[in-house]
Amino acid sequence: MEKNKHRNTVEFKVHGKYAMFTDVLTRTGGERCTYMIPTYEALKGILHSVYWKPTLVWYIDSVRIMNPIKTVRKGIRPIKYGGGNDLAYYTYLEDVCYQVRAHFEWNMNRPELECDRNEHKHHNIARRMIERGGRRDIFLGTRECQGYVEPCVFGEGAGEYDGTGSIPYSLMFHGFTYADEAENPDDMGQMTVRFWNPVMNDGYIDFLPPKDCTIKRHIKPMEIKPFGSDLGNFSGLSEDGLNLLAGGDDFELDR
Repeated sequence: MEKNKHRNTVEFKVHGKYAMFTDVLTRTGGERCTYMIPTYEALKGILHSVYWKPTLVWYIDSVRIMNPIKTVRKGIRPIKYGGGNDLAYYTYLEDVCYQVRAHFEWNMNRPELECDRNEHKHHNIARRMIERGGRRDIFLGTRECQGYVEPCVFGEGAGEYDGTGSIPYSLMFHGFTYADEAENPDDMGQMTVRFWNPVMNDGYIDFLPPKDCTIKRHIKPMEIKPFGSDLGNFSGLSEDGLNLLAGGDDFELDR
């Protein structure tokens, strides 16, 4: 699995009692049902809860399914749009555990943050935040599914699907491409939804990069919100100030 390893790679384990990676067909309401495997967008959201800056874009390279895929059905009373409560059955994944490998690249749609492109700093902050369980609460697809993050060595240990061969999945939601992360010319200035057909090989799923997803649809035009110290939405601190906020120590970057 070294083919997906970049210089600024991070590796972590995320686990929890329940997860729901909602199938888009049931997402609008009623009785929701989870996908059997995590989506790219859900794993990216977990990494955003660990550490996010507008300077960079996280890319999920691979996920490894560690525990048996099993589901549980629970009676839920969701709030109705017209007021009051409804009754529905939600299908969750139960006792989930995943190993994740990801890396970041600079967000070239944000030239105003070029001064913040310090790979050494961001890589080490991200690793420290993984060690501490993330900066914000971790959710496995939805708010009621609490997750927990900790460091790991990707590919280490025994997984439930080791040696099982290839298991293909049908068309699945991949993620959203927002205007500020668009790479393809036709996606510029648009909010785009992506789909793909994943295949699990011996428990590993290698994700397509967002720019390589050909099954997609533009949802609506979208503008890029600029960041900058003069706009009041960025710290404007010097590198010394940012390192101090991040934890102080200046570790060596693993090569």
